[in-house]
Amino acid sequence: MKVAKIFAVTGTLIMFFTLVYGFIDGDFFKEGSILFSMVWGKVSLIDVYTGFFLFSAWVLYREESWMKAVLWILSIMVLGNFITCLYATVALYKSNNDFKQFWLGKHF
Repeated sequence: MKVAKIFAVTGTLIMFFTLVYGFIDGDFFKEGSILFSMVWGKVSLIDVYTGFFLFSAWVLYREESWMKAVLWILSIMVLGNFITCLYATVALYKSNNDFKQFWLGKHF
């Protein structure tokens, strides 16, 4: 459980600072339009959102509140893997060091 927490927290921090860097030094719309004009830009976007939808299904399954799940899912769709790492971190810390609780949430 400790290793999982370290990975989740590390991923959260890396993604947070990567997003900050991107928003400060990049031009989301200009650079995004270039990415979307390339085949591999489109493939990468489809790949990322497929993963988001899969992860979101897990969030919807394990959350007690439908509204809380929707807020997490919308956050994932906007801020990406920063939120998936944050969600995993929160779930790990709320699980009382029990992987079944972590994976199953309300169904435990």
